[in-house]
Amino acid sequence: MLIKKTRSLCPTCHLAIDAEIVEEEGKIWLNSMCHDHGNFHNLYWSDPVLYHRFEQYNTVGNGVENPQNVALPDTCPSSCGLCDHHHSQTLLANIDLTNRCNLDCEFCFANARACGFVYEPGFDDIVSMMKVLRNEKPLPAPAVQFSGGEPTMREDLLEIIKKAKEMGFPQVQLATNGVRIAHESGYAQKLKDTGLNTVYLHFDGVSPSTNPYLKIHEKAIENLKAVRLGVVLVPTVIHGKNDNELGDIIRFAVKNISVIRGVNFQPIAFTGAATDDDVRKSRITIPDVLACIEEQMQGILKKDDFYPVPCVLPFSDLVEAYTGKPQVKFTAHQHCGAATYVFVQNDGSVLPVNRMVDVEKFFESIEQMADKIKKGGTINKYSALLEGVKNMHESVKKGEQGKTTEFWKIIGKTLIGQNFEALREFHWNALFIGTMHFMDRYNYDLERVQRCCIHYATPEGKLIPFCTYNSGPVYREKVWKKYAQSKE
Repeated sequence: MLIKKTRSLCPTCHLAIDAEIVEEEGKIWLNSMCHDHGNFHNLYWSDPVLYHRFEQYNTVGNGVENPQNVALPDTCPSSCGLCDHHHSQTLLANIDLTNRCNLDCEFCFANARACGFVYEPGFDDIVSMMKVLRNEKPLPAPAVQFSGGEPTMREDLLEIIKKAKEMGFPQVQLATNGVRIAHESGYAQKLKDTGLNTVYLHFDGVSPSTNPYLKIHEKAIENLKAVRLGVVLVPTVIHGKNDNELGDIIRFAVKNISVIRGVNFQPIAFTGAATDDDVRKSRITIPDVLACIEEQMQGILKKDDFYPVPCVLPFSDLVEAYTGKPQVKFTAHQHCGAATYVFVQNDGSVLPVNRMVDVEKFFESIEQMADKIKKGGTINKYSALLEGVKNMHESVKKGEQGKTTEFWKIIGKTLIGQNFEALREFHWNALFIGTMHFMDRYNYDLERVQRCCIHYATPEGKLIPFCTYNSGPVYREKVWKKYAQSKE
């Protein structure tokens, strides 16, 4: 059954080609045809039911008001920066600080160690990249993540983070393997003192077979816990390699809830050299990840507990209506990722947020509040909020209200008292669990790319969608080579 027509990439020559998303054999597939290299049939999503449920959250954004390029017919994705055909703002910007690394992992998303040269933009270049992000309209990019390679190998990293905070980024993140944080006394405190918000720690498992650097990671987490600097675990999930430990990774996070803010599972994307056999053996999709979590968590956390990223759009609409100011809109493609929150109880048990709240009714109440504020004007803002909070109470599921006191206290502080600092309290008492499946040349969907909200900034001043930067035309390799300093 044909679901939609799109454009994809030829896995062989990487040129844009026509493609179709189809439902066949109880799965969702991407079928494409290259005139030079033939037909391709690759897995897109493994669960049609979940695919169609997520489809209900489809929302196309308005993009940016100051695009970098004017798109020409059939040039996407080979002519980035962000163009006037791109539909999402930058929610998170990545800046590669270096391709140097102090580990030699079996799988490396960036293929850093195989480059044979050093890519390391200067401090002033990095500041220029951040200026491009903060000049984005209608809103500056709210978050930047420094990545690599291993960014802690730069001795000016602390100054770079401080500069990012000075330039107004509310969220500054660091993607790291944790080696320096684990081994250098006081380094975690130095990171905390810069204003860094979150450490994104590569963390593939809880056993030596899945994570040979487990002892390093445990020491890094211990050091970050001591200075109260939040951590998000980032496992690369590979079928047959570590997909049997997803539940254990969540339990590890729950055990360390005082420092770990979330787990962001990333199904493997084949951005480097890979054979068709590699793809068949190792491919795992978002529904597969969620099914593994459900089984390994014994049903405490279920596949249906997860929602696509655009589900939170009603919150942006509400704040925009109330304040009269543009807000960041989470208009990522509905099949790019899935997420939920679980509350960690005093006894160590977890309670998913949608056991406490009927999520669909909750979002409906938020939408109704936003609509009433838009129609009612300034005088009725407060009464609309009061009525909306009353309606939201109806979304609390019967029989579990005793577990929702803290949740409603925070919602009340935030909406009625306009105390958005209360959300910090929520975040430190809840665990984010998400999965984001970045694309490669085998499952590339141009419609998803044009909705991408995670963008790379480059030294030449361009902003490039994540999956375009790492797949297909391979912008990462071109950028790194163009600005290479020397051989390693």
